[in-house]
Amino acid sequence: MNRRYWNMYQNQYKAYDTIRQETRSGRTLEASVLTRAAQKLKDCQDRWHSEDRESQFQEAIRFNQMIWSIFQGELAREDNPLPIEIKQQILSLSTFVDKTIFETMAYPAPEKLTVLININQNLAAGLMSSADRSQ
Repeated sequence: MNRRYWNMYQNQYKAYDTIRQETRSGRTLEASVLTRAAQKLKDCQDRWHSEDRESQFQEAIRFNQMIWSIFQGELAREDNPLPIEIKQQILSLSTFVDKTIFETMAYPAPEKLTVLININQNLAAGLMSSADRSQ
């Protein structure tokens, strides 16, 4: 990853981490961010043939990639409280997401966004359900 993108992700991660720590539930924030990513991808998919598709596609795909990179970093932290089995499952899913993102970037097609949209929406729903039970 080139240095410019690393700095961008690092700054965004710091902002994300600050907000996450200030909110009552990190799960709620994570669900919100995943929902936002899914919506960006869906908007891109729905406007695939518009003039601004390329910029919208790049923004949506990079936003999604950034979120999953942050998740991977959080899961790798030694102080992450999740059980090892859950961490491994999410990391496995994140590997699949990464592969799908790279495939979609290399060979863009609107139908390829559906799997990313569905993963984000389903994970967000699970996080919201979990956050509701813990309150």
